[in-house]
Amino acid sequence: MEGSTQQVLGIDIGGTGIKGAVVDITTGEMISARFRVATPKPATPEALAKVVQEVADNFHWTGKIGCGFPGVVQHGKVLTAANLDKSCVGVQFDKLFAKATGCPTNLLNDADAAGIAEMQFGNGKNTAGVVVIVTVGTGLGTALFINGQLVPNTEFGHIILDNRKVGEKYAADSVRQKQKLSWKDWGTRFDHYLTQLYKLFYPDLIILGGGASKEFNRFKSQLTCPTPVIPAALLNKAGIIGAAMAVPIA
Repeated sequence: MEGSTQQVLGIDIGGTGIKGAVVDITTGEMISARFRVATPKPATPEALAKVVQEVADNFHWTGKIGCGFPGVVQHGKVLTAANLDKSCVGVQFDKLFAKATGCPTNLLNDADAAGIAEMQFGNGKNTAGVVVIVTVGTGLGTALFINGQLVPNTEFGHIILDNRKVGEKYAADSVRQKQKLSWKDWGTRFDHYLTQLYKLFYPDLIILGGGASKEFNRFKSQLTCPTPVIPAALLNKAGIIGAAMAVPIA
Protein backbone atom coordinates (compact mmCIF):
# COMPACT_ATOMS: atom_id res chain seq x y z
CA MET A 1 0.00 0.00 0.00
CA GLU A 2 1.48 3.32 -1.03
CA GLY A 3 0.19 6.28 0.95
CA SER A 4 -0.74 9.61 -0.57
CA THR A 5 1.02 12.74 0.69
CA GLN A 6 -1.62 12.81 3.44
CA GLN A 7 -1.13 9.19 4.49
CA VAL A 8 1.74 7.95 6.64
CA LEU A 9 2.30 4.64 8.43
CA GLY A 10 2.59 5.43 12.14
CA ILE A 11 4.41 2.96 14.39
CA ASP A 12 4.55 3.15 18.19
CA ILE A 13 7.28 1.10 19.85
CA GLY A 14 6.54 0.23 23.47
CA GLY A 15 8.09 -1.92 26.12
CA THR A 16 5.47 -4.65 25.67
CA GLY A 17 4.01 -4.08 22.22
CA ILE A 18 4.78 -2.52 18.83
CA LYS A 19 1.69 -1.08 17.15
CA GLY A 20 1.07 0.42 13.75
CA ALA A 21 -1.68 1.89 11.58
CA VAL A 22 -2.07 4.04 8.49
CA VAL A 23 -2.89 7.62 9.46
CA ASP A 24 -4.43 10.52 7.56
CA ILE A 25 -2.19 13.26 8.92
CA THR A 26 -4.54 16.06 7.85
CA THR A 27 -7.36 14.78 10.08
CA GLY A 28 -5.48 12.74 12.68
CA GLU A 29 -7.63 9.71 11.88
CA MET A 30 -6.38 6.14 11.72
CA ILE A 31 -7.67 4.89 8.36
CA SER A 32 -6.69 1.26 8.88
CA ALA A 33 -7.10 -1.26 11.64
CA ARG A 34 -4.32 -1.21 14.22
CA PHE A 35 -1.79 -4.02 13.91
CA ARG A 36 0.13 -5.11 17.01
CA VAL A 37 3.13 -7.38 17.59
CA ALA A 38 4.66 -8.19 20.97
CA THR A 39 7.94 -6.41 21.65
CA PRO A 40 10.73 -8.97 21.24
CA LYS A 41 12.70 -10.18 24.24
CA PRO A 42 15.45 -9.13 24.27
CA ALA A 43 14.56 -5.96 22.37
CA THR A 44 17.81 -5.65 20.43
CA PRO A 45 18.14 -3.34 17.41
CA GLU A 46 18.03 -6.29 15.02
CA ALA A 47 14.95 -7.78 16.68
CA LEU A 48 13.14 -4.43 16.69
CA ALA A 49 13.95 -3.87 13.03
CA LYS A 50 12.49 -7.27 12.17
CA VAL A 51 9.20 -6.43 13.92
CA VAL A 52 9.00 -2.98 12.33
CA GLN A 53 9.46 -4.71 8.98
CA GLU A 54 6.64 -7.10 9.91
CA VAL A 55 4.35 -4.16 10.70
CA ALA A 56 5.16 -2.45 7.38
CA ASP A 57 4.71 -5.71 5.47
CA ASN A 58 1.30 -6.20 7.09
CA PHE A 59 0.11 -3.05 5.32
CA HIS A 60 2.10 -3.75 2.13
CA TRP A 61 3.52 -0.31 2.82
CA THR A 62 5.83 1.54 0.43
CA GLY A 63 5.38 5.15 1.59
CA LYS A 64 6.79 7.15 4.50
CA ILE A 65 6.94 5.82 8.05
CA GLY A 66 6.85 7.73 11.32
CA CYS A 67 8.06 5.87 14.39
CA GLY A 68 7.82 6.70 18.09
CA PHE A 69 10.62 5.22 20.20
CA PRO A 70 10.74 4.91 24.03
CA GLY A 71 13.89 6.91 24.66
CA VAL A 72 15.72 10.11 23.85
CA VAL A 73 16.02 10.54 20.08
CA GLN A 74 18.27 13.11 18.41
CA HIS A 75 18.38 13.28 14.62
CA GLY A 76 17.26 9.66 14.34
CA LYS A 77 19.83 8.32 16.83
CA VAL A 78 18.65 6.74 20.09
CA LEU A 79 20.54 8.02 23.15
CA THR A 80 18.62 6.21 25.91
CA ALA A 81 16.49 3.06 26.05
CA ALA A 82 15.47 2.41 29.66
CA ASN A 83 12.85 -0.23 28.86
CA LEU A 84 14.56 -1.93 25.92
CA ASP A 85 17.89 -3.70 25.44
CA LYS A 86 20.93 -1.57 26.29
CA SER A 87 22.40 -2.36 22.87
CA CYS A 88 19.85 0.10 21.41
CA VAL A 89 21.78 3.08 22.78
CA GLY A 90 23.77 4.89 20.12
CA VAL A 91 22.03 3.23 17.16
CA GLN A 92 20.84 5.32 14.19
CA PHE A 93 17.41 3.68 14.21
CA ASP A 94 15.91 5.83 11.48
CA LYS A 95 18.43 4.37 9.02
CA LEU A 96 18.13 0.85 10.46
CA PHE A 97 14.33 0.84 10.08
CA ALA A 98 14.52 2.43 6.63
CA LYS A 99 16.87 -0.33 5.51
CA ALA A 100 14.61 -3.04 6.99
CA THR A 101 11.40 -1.70 5.42
CA GLY A 102 12.69 -0.02 2.29
CA CYS A 103 10.73 3.07 3.35
CA PRO A 104 11.90 6.53 4.47
CA THR A 105 11.56 6.55 8.27
CA ASN A 106 11.37 9.43 10.72
CA LEU A 107 12.09 8.69 14.39
CA LEU A 108 11.17 10.64 17.54
CA ASN A 109 10.51 10.05 21.23
CA ASP A 110 7.27 8.12 21.73
CA ALA A 111 5.79 10.47 24.34
CA ASP A 112 6.63 13.45 22.14
CA ALA A 113 4.75 11.70 19.34
CA ALA A 114 1.71 11.15 21.54
CA GLY A 115 1.87 14.76 22.66
CA ILE A 116 1.96 16.09 19.11
CA ALA A 117 -1.26 14.24 18.30
CA GLU A 118 -3.02 15.22 21.52
CA MET A 119 -2.12 18.90 21.17
CA GLN A 120 -3.30 19.01 17.57
CA PHE A 121 -6.40 16.83 17.64
CA GLY A 122 -7.10 15.99 21.29
CA ASN A 123 -7.62 17.61 24.68
CA GLY A 124 -4.59 19.87 24.36
CA LYS A 125 -5.90 21.66 21.28
CA ASN A 126 -5.84 25.46 21.62
CA THR A 127 -4.43 25.23 25.17
CA ALA A 128 -2.06 28.06 26.02
CA GLY A 129 0.60 28.01 28.71
CA VAL A 130 2.46 24.94 29.95
CA VAL A 131 1.04 21.49 29.21
CA VAL A 132 2.65 18.24 30.33
CA ILE A 133 1.56 14.97 28.77
CA VAL A 134 2.37 11.79 30.68
CA THR A 135 2.09 8.43 28.93
CA VAL A 136 1.50 5.69 31.48
CA GLY A 137 2.56 2.21 30.44
CA THR A 138 5.70 0.09 30.81
CA GLY A 139 7.39 3.32 31.89
CA LEU A 140 6.34 6.94 32.30
CA GLY A 141 6.91 8.97 29.17
CA THR A 142 6.48 12.74 29.13
CA ALA A 143 6.07 15.54 26.62
CA LEU A 144 6.30 19.24 27.46
CA PHE A 145 4.54 21.94 25.45
CA ILE A 146 4.78 25.71 25.97
CA ASN A 147 2.07 27.61 24.12
CA GLY A 148 1.72 24.65 21.80
CA GLN A 149 5.44 24.32 21.05
CA LEU A 150 7.14 21.02 21.88
CA VAL A 151 10.26 20.89 24.06
CA PRO A 152 11.57 17.47 22.95
CA ASN A 153 13.04 14.58 24.91
CA THR A 154 12.07 15.70 28.41
CA GLU A 155 12.06 12.21 30.03
CA PHE A 156 10.44 13.40 33.28
CA GLY A 157 9.55 9.80 34.06
CA HIS A 158 13.07 9.55 35.47
CA ILE A 159 12.81 12.28 38.08
CA ILE A 160 13.84 11.18 41.58
CA LEU A 161 10.98 11.31 44.09
CA ASP A 162 11.44 12.24 47.73
CA ASN A 163 11.37 8.54 48.64
CA ARG A 164 14.50 8.25 46.48
CA LYS A 165 12.64 6.22 43.89
CA VAL A 166 12.83 6.90 40.16
CA GLY A 167 9.37 8.03 39.08
CA GLU A 168 8.64 5.25 36.60
CA LYS A 169 10.14 2.59 38.87
CA TYR A 170 7.59 3.61 41.50
CA ALA A 171 4.47 4.60 39.57
CA ALA A 172 4.43 3.14 36.05
CA ASP A 173 1.51 0.90 35.10
CA SER A 174 3.95 -2.01 34.78
CA VAL A 175 4.74 -1.58 38.48
CA ARG A 176 1.02 -1.74 39.31
CA GLN A 177 0.74 -5.00 37.40
CA LYS A 178 3.95 -6.55 38.71
CA GLN A 179 3.19 -5.72 42.35
CA LYS A 180 -0.54 -6.48 41.92
CA LEU A 181 -1.53 -3.12 43.36
CA SER A 182 -5.17 -2.09 43.47
CA TRP A 183 -6.10 0.92 41.34
CA LYS A 184 -6.59 2.87 44.59
CA ASP A 185 -3.13 2.03 45.94
CA TRP A 186 -1.46 2.62 42.60
CA GLY A 187 -3.41 5.85 42.16
CA THR A 188 -1.92 7.14 45.42
CA ARG A 189 1.56 6.39 44.11
CA PHE A 190 0.84 8.01 40.79
CA ASP A 191 -0.56 11.07 42.53
CA HIS A 192 2.72 11.38 44.44
CA TYR A 193 4.58 11.36 41.15
CA LEU A 194 2.25 13.93 39.56
CA THR A 195 2.51 16.21 42.57
CA GLN A 196 6.32 16.16 42.36
CA LEU A 197 6.08 16.90 38.65
CA TYR A 198 3.73 19.79 39.39
CA LYS A 199 6.19 21.28 41.87
CA LEU A 200 8.91 21.28 39.22
CA PHE A 201 6.98 22.91 36.37
CA TYR A 202 3.64 24.25 37.65
CA PRO A 203 1.88 23.29 34.42
CA ASP A 204 -1.52 24.68 33.48
CA LEU A 205 -2.71 21.22 32.43
CA ILE A 206 -1.60 17.60 32.71
CA ILE A 207 -2.91 15.12 30.14
CA LEU A 208 -2.57 11.37 30.70
CA GLY A 209 -2.02 9.02 27.77
CA GLY A 210 -0.87 5.44 27.33
CA GLY A 211 -2.66 2.25 28.27
CA ALA A 212 -3.62 3.33 31.80
CA SER A 213 -5.44 6.40 30.48
CA LYS A 214 -8.32 4.12 29.50
CA GLU A 215 -8.81 3.34 33.21
CA PHE A 216 -8.77 6.95 34.40
CA ASN A 217 -12.08 6.65 36.24
CA ARG A 218 -10.62 3.88 38.40
CA PHE A 219 -7.94 6.07 39.95
CA LYS A 220 -8.96 9.71 39.43
CA SER A 221 -10.39 9.96 42.95
CA GLN A 222 -6.85 9.47 44.31
CA LEU A 223 -5.44 12.46 42.45
CA THR A 224 -4.82 15.58 44.52
CA CYS A 225 -2.46 17.40 42.16
CA PRO A 226 -3.39 21.12 42.19
CA THR A 227 -3.49 21.49 38.41
CA PRO A 228 -6.22 19.89 36.22
CA VAL A 229 -5.45 16.28 35.24
CA ILE A 230 -7.47 14.76 32.39
CA PRO A 231 -7.18 11.67 30.17
CA ALA A 232 -6.06 12.05 26.58
CA ALA A 233 -8.86 12.19 24.04
CA LEU A 234 -6.87 9.90 21.75
CA LEU A 235 -5.97 7.52 24.60
CA ASN A 236 -3.30 5.02 23.52
CA LYS A 237 -3.83 5.76 19.80
CA ALA A 238 -1.98 9.06 20.19
CA GLY A 239 1.51 7.55 19.79
CA ILE A 240 0.69 6.07 16.39
CA ILE A 241 -1.06 9.21 15.15
CA GLY A 242 1.60 11.61 16.38
CA ALA A 243 4.46 9.52 14.97
CA ALA A 244 2.83 9.80 11.56
CA MET A 245 2.15 13.52 11.97
CA ALA A 246 5.80 14.24 12.79
CA VAL A 247 7.02 12.98 9.42
CA PRO A 248 8.24 15.82 7.20
CA ILE A 249 6.08 15.99 4.09
CA ALA A 250 7.92 17.62 1.22
